[in-house]
Amino acid sequence: MPAPSPDPLSPTAPPGGTPLRLAVALDDAGWHPAAWRDPASRPGELFEARHWAGLVAEAERGLLDFVTFEDGLAPQSSRFDAPDDRTDRVRGRLDAVLVAARVAPLTRHIGLVPTAVVTHTEPFHLSKAVATLDHVSRGRAGVRIRVSVRQDEADHFGRRTLPRLSRDTIGTAEGQRAVGGLFQEAGDYVEVARRLWDSWEDDAEIRDAATGRFVDRDKLHYIGFEGPYFSVKGPSITPRPPQGQPVVTALAHSSVPYALVGQAADVGYVTPHSTGEARAIVAEVREAQAAAGRAAEPLHVFGDLVVFLGSSRSAAKERRARLDDLAGAPYDSDAEVFTGTPEGLAELLLDRRRAGLTGFRLRPGVHGHDLPAIVRGLVPELQRRGVFRRSYEAGTLRGLLGLPRPANRYATAEAAEVSAS
Repeated sequence: MPAPSPDPLSPTAPPGGTPLRLAVALDDAGWHPAAWRDPASRPGELFEARHWAGLVAEAERGLLDFVTFEDGLAPQSSRFDAPDDRTDRVRGRLDAVLVAARVAPLTRHIGLVPTAVVTHTEPFHLSKAVATLDHVSRGRAGVRIRVSVRQDEADHFGRRTLPRLSRDTIGTAEGQRAVGGLFQEAGDYVEVARRLWDSWEDDAEIRDAATGRFVDRDKLHYIGFEGPYFSVKGPSITPRPPQGQPVVTALAHSSVPYALVGQAADVGYVTPHSTGEARAIVAEVREAQAAAGRAAEPLHVFGDLVVFLGSSRSAAKERRARLDDLAGAPYDSDAEVFTGTPEGLAELLLDRRRAGLTGFRLRPGVHGHDLPAIVRGLVPELQRRGVFRRSYEAGTLRGLLGLPRPANRYATAEAAEVSAS
């Protein structure tokens, strides 16, 4: 198996090895469909800024690397391929990028990673929105790119017809071929966004009131991207983000999206259900990374887990069972579901890290209960074992993840041309 990507130690990283990276995924009142009915939840605040600000502040108290915000182009559904007509579950959500921008001034250290569907939206619009988030947060922005395979979502735009896929067929060879073009499009989307982020050089803004020069026009660049899905001239209207390139992340369940992670992402989320499966998935992602010519670049592979935590395993199981009763069915997920104590979860994470995972994105079953349990139970346990930070060691999300700030491709090309002449 190819060696994991470099992960430089920071001054406050745990001794004796690379630090464990930890993120949480925020969605509705939690990932269990009955989470909104749990006594720890406040469903009346789901569409208020203070709800999300409180969750992110709790995650930041736990020194987590970043939070992700879910989003989509249709109301939530219990079905994979179409809307449902249920009224006993949370339906409707706020725009993830705007929520992250609202929360940014209220936080200081934690990364903010909204989800964006790239299948029906334009890379120019998303690139400037995420660049703006990076400016507002002073270098803590990322984005989770998501592909849409549902026709009801395509119907909002009226531009294309998508293949009909179900939860059972999406992972088959035929299903992967059917969506292959969508993931190729997503790869081009990320490339356009990255070029737009580079279309302003770092020192393009002069801001000299005395001479009346605000910008050096020679340091703004046309990106001239031409491909089967996009034709984008550029430059962006937003100056280069503080990180140079905000962190790009993607969720992947099978070979086609693994290839997208290897080609275009800084962080990939995967969903193994065992240590052996984790090892095989990491190997496949690393192979895809090498095939894309990125073997020397850092790429994190995070394992996703849904977590229901309690003071004992039986207490956690009883709480999950009560939620299942409210929902009318046992909870299942694309990711492995952990039900137990923070100490037991720490053991599982360390075991999975030995398989090559460089971090984990935890999905709290109920935000009001399981997020505090992560922050006040799991994090101290990981610190006690010497594998998690005791203070934030960097001011940007790239810094927290040990990712270098990329050079501007256009400035580098100009410098090379000058030295060659």
